[in-house]
Amino acid sequence: MASRCHWQTGQKTSTDDRVPVTTGIARLRASPGLAGPGRLGLVTNHTGVLPDLRPAAPALVEAGVRLVALFGPEHGLYGTGQAGESEPAHADPTTGLPVHDTYRCSGELLDKLLLDSGVDALVYDLQDIGARFYTYVWTMFDLMVSAARTGVRFVVADRPNPLGGLVSEGPLLDPAWASFVGRAAVPVRHGLTCGELARYLNASLVSRAAGNAVDLTVIDVVGWQRAMSAEATALPWVAPSPNIPTPATATVYPGTCLFEGTNLSEGRGTTQPFEIVGAPYIDARFASSLAELDLPGVRFRDLRFVPTFHKHAGRQLRGVQLHVTDRETFAPVRTAVAMLHTLRRLYPDHFAWRGVDSGADGSDRRPFVDLLWGSDRLRRAVDADDDPLALCDPPAPPGRWAGDDVLIYP
Repeated sequence: MASRCHWQTGQKTSTDDRVPVTTGIARLRASPGLAGPGRLGLVTNHTGVLPDLRPAAPALVEAGVRLVALFGPEHGLYGTGQAGESEPAHADPTTGLPVHDTYRCSGELLDKLLLDSGVDALVYDLQDIGARFYTYVWTMFDLMVSAARTGVRFVVADRPNPLGGLVSEGPLLDPAWASFVGRAAVPVRHGLTCGELARYLNASLVSRAAGNAVDLTVIDVVGWQRAMSAEATALPWVAPSPNIPTPATATVYPGTCLFEGTNLSEGRGTTQPFEIVGAPYIDARFASSLAELDLPGVRFRDLRFVPTFHKHAGRQLRGVQLHVTDRETFAPVRTAVAMLHTLRRLYPDHFAWRGVDSGADGSDRRPFVDLLWGSDRLRRAVDADDDPLALCDPPAPPGRWAGDDVLIYP
């Protein structure tokens, strides 16, 4: 199956600023019956707010929604955990509801968690950022599979994709490289809302994993247009995790997250994570070489920085800052791939890939970039000094990922 790298519809990508948008959770607050009967569990975190920034959980309880439990993802219910962390299970002091930690919980353990919680349905309300390796959508998928196995209904209270919905970019994941940073064959930048992705996964993969599809309801977001950026929705921006502080961060993240799989800092431990990358061995050649590529919609600034934690903590690094000048032409995945190719060419004795312990005894040292990319093809192309952009096919027809028979968009 051919991978898809980049497509764009003929629709205009400009829109009036600050167009009112109503999220699925706001619709549920106004009409509690949208979630159906029974005892409900809310899959949420600090991003689960109404447009006036009230937390959704207590607002739903006040509206008469029968909430009996809360479920938190990576980073925890309150978003305090760093990457790869969550928060301990506890009772929410605002609502008094028990909080269940779903991070690193799947299969039979997740089935048991759902059964023990006593819920008849789960309501999912997390703000995604539109990148395959952002783990919230795989928490959604794992819960959909467990809900299908245990007879629990699944409701998605949809939210806009902050990157818009006109462009997908990057290859489809090879199932042999599935992990919690990518469970299914979707592009790196998928261009879907969580509700759209849930419909796709339920129709294609949930039944394969669970033996039957889940009873799925999507409370659609109203007023969102596919050309809208996060700012154009008039919804407040709540940082979905500690290292995605602004919409500008989300814009570059589908590309620069690939640097998590290298020995470069991706800016964690600074005020501009994912907007800056660097390492002790970088010099002025990196910024000037990237400028020569004349990549669309972005410029590169030579800079020095000192991360306070994570890779190279406390050391002065040199690297670049990505300045996005045109979001419509900027292609974050293609940009990051060009950056990786340039690094290997300029610093062959210093640039390296980072491994990941995925086996119980630490013997499986698959490079993490392979899990992020969804195969080992990017790493092999960069190491062989082949043009990695050749991994990308010509533009795919709008709304199609996996072939002519799979229509994602209505």
